[in-house]
Amino acid sequence: MDLQSWEQRSEWPLVGAAIAFGVGYIYVVLAEPTGGWRIGVQIVLLLLYLVFVVDYVTRLVLAPQRGKWFVRHLFDLALVVLPMFRPLRILRVFTALAALQKAVRVTLRGRVSIYVTFSTVLIVVLAAVAMLDSERHAAGATITTFGRAIWWAVVTITTVGYGDETPVTMTGRLVATATMVAGIALLGTITATLASWFVQRISDEEEANQTATRRQVADLTVEVRELRMLLAGAAGAAPVDSGTPSDPVVEPGR
Repeated sequence: MDLQSWEQRSEWPLVGAAIAFGVGYIYVVLAEPTGGWRIGVQIVLLLLYLVFVVDYVTRLVLAPQRGKWFVRHLFDLALVVLPMFRPLRILRVFTALAALQKAVRVTLRGRVSIYVTFSTVLIVVLAAVAMLDSERHAAGATITTFGRAIWWAVVTITTVGYGDETPVTMTGRLVATATMVAGIALLGTITATLASWFVQRISDEEEANQTATRRQVADLTVEVRELRMLLAGAAGAAPVDSGTPSDPVVEPGR
């Protein structure tokens, strides 16, 4: 099996694993389960995390030029290494976001609103949960409730940046950095998609106008040709005057 075949077969299973990973992580942070429930969820999250590790290692082994592949996929390495810090585990869910972006790019512009809505909600919720997990028990932290975490995520992703809620831990600042980058990337995707849609609309209209013009020119050419043939036929049926006078008649005896 080559790298391309592996990526095609594993893409959507990884999306499902990423979503399951995100749901489990959100449950742990918000519900704060204890006892057997907490142990069970932690085991499931660990198994899902190992799925991503196996995927990364497999793609690295199957890569034809491993050195170049490694350098070009440092972000994938970060998604494997950084989740060792619990709040950064939420980054794994962005696998689903990347897959959704590919799907929208194929079916394209009519569904961009679905992609934008899903992506925005996903980033806001995940960033808020990760930030709450980082800051909740830190000394001097202000982001100690889920409501404040949601407010911080909305302000951050929209690049407003009021500064009324700021992280105080190193992990929280890493989460903030990832949220800022995701927000900028999302806005860039939205802008590029809308611009592409407008350009395509203008191009389609111009093509339609050119097609109509070519059709009109063709129809006019046919009419001119038919008119010429009609005039030529009418000219051939009329008597022809040569312009030469007839000979005089000579009477007898003269």
